[in-house]
Amino acid sequence: MTEPGLVPAGPDLARSGPASVVVIGTGLIGTSVALALRAGGSAVWLADQDEDALALAVSLGAGDPLSGTGLTGGPAELAVLAVPPAAVAGQLRTAQSRGLARCYTDVASVKELPLAQARDLGCDMTSYVPGHPLSGRERSGPAAARADLFTGRPWVICPQPANAEADVELVIRLAEACGAQPVRVPAADHDQWVALVSHAPHAVAAAMAARLEYAPASALALAGQGLRDVTRVAAAGASMWVQILAANPRPASAVLRAVAADLSETADALDSLAAGDEQAAKQVADLLERGSAGVGRIPGKHGGPTTGFAAVQVVIPDRPGELARLFQAAGAAGVNIEDISIEHSPGLPVGVAELWVSPAAGRSLADALAAAGWPASVRVAGNITS
Repeated sequence: MTEPGLVPAGPDLARSGPASVVVIGTGLIGTSVALALRAGGSAVWLADQDEDALALAVSLGAGDPLSGTGLTGGPAELAVLAVPPAAVAGQLRTAQSRGLARCYTDVASVKELPLAQARDLGCDMTSYVPGHPLSGRERSGPAAARADLFTGRPWVICPQPANAEADVELVIRLAEACGAQPVRVPAADHDQWVALVSHAPHAVAAAMAARLEYAPASALALAGQGLRDVTRVAAAGASMWVQILAANPRPASAVLRAVAADLSETADALDSLAAGDEQAAKQVADLLERGSAGVGRIPGKHGGPTTGFAAVQVVIPDRPGELARLFQAAGAAGVNIEDISIEHSPGLPVGVAELWVSPAAGRSLADALAAAGWPASVRVAGNITS
């Protein structure tokens, strides 16, 4: 059962994608869309104002460059506008004036701004079906693109009253051809929700990472996986995220102010603890407990509830082939690895691999690894959501 307003847009089984697609914008998302479509047999043409990015995407096999005169065989079935939110409306007007496609969609991370700007520019709103695949990487550009970037990820579609159902279905087929799970969401709800699950979290990660800019090297040498997990997405390009946050300022601001209030109250409680008020520990515990409860609400594997897992920890030499041997040993033991993380030991040629498996399989995997020469330990690891 889904939340109100979040309705699956199509069946789980993938259908054939659009036969012909123009992708405008050859960054990470646009090139990944193109690679996925090409893998499924779609004819793809690419366009980008950045000639170097376009040439790289073409060399990767993402598609053919779009001629300045358009498509000789008539309009494509679909055009995908893979440009920043503030550029969607202008690109839509240009693409429609050239008659590049029968239907148009976008992949911008904000929906209300492009819609409002497209109306103001006089775009044909009947053929524009807004969309947003919720997937990405901390790297950008066509070199970081992957055909499987969207596999299993939500792809939001925001149908408008003027859209024909056939055009909405076409965008659904696009999402499914890329391996994503399409869902229909009203544009206003989309912008509120992504502020909570994407935009504000990026700003929070950047704020924590900014504390490290002038940190002593000796302190950073102590960094563990927790710090890396919290700050990982902050490595993404600042220019792109400025555009995203500027396109969705009020919802993102509301989430950030709520987070700041929690942190401010916790900082005050810690000051009270330092002054000898032991009762202030309850306020700290309250935030930590609410945080644990919140993590438990993030959908788990295949969109289901989060599940308790065991973590099998094993020290592995930092040399070629060790991970392959680990996976082979797990496969021979009949154990499915749900997730993996690796933390390297500073100054040592070893690392600690943490293999997340079902609680029932934890002991058997540890025994199998020990038999293969890796002493391993098992701990109950709580929930994972990847």
